[in-house]
Amino acid sequence: MAGSKTTDSKLTTSKATEKVANLVVTPQEPRGQRKRQDGVVVSNKMEKTVVVAVVRQVKHALYGKFIRKTKKFYAHDETKQCGVGDRVRIVETRPLSKLKNWKIESILNKAD
Repeated sequence: MAGSKTTDSKLTTSKATEKVANLVVTPQEPRGQRKRQDGVVVSNKMEKTVVVAVVRQVKHALYGKFIRKTKKFYAHDETKQCGVGDRVRIVETRPLSKLKNWKIESILNKAD
């Protein structure tokens, strides 16, 4: 009986090793596509940060009317080129601060 316990423990150890080996992720896997959104700069009073309002239209579930919904995003503006009213494209990135997860990718239209 003592011999069978040692063989059982060896089997469970090898199974555990196999499970760990299956969890290893290869570093060469391609990254997923980043989210991109277009919006209007509503504030640029912070240092290297702008607030971008993104408007989307959603159909009401019951009545079918289209409703405009606005969401504000904090975006990183390294060059400080964005002004209020500019139309910009933002791209998702790693968290840069507590509220900032987006970067300015490009300025589509400058405000007058």
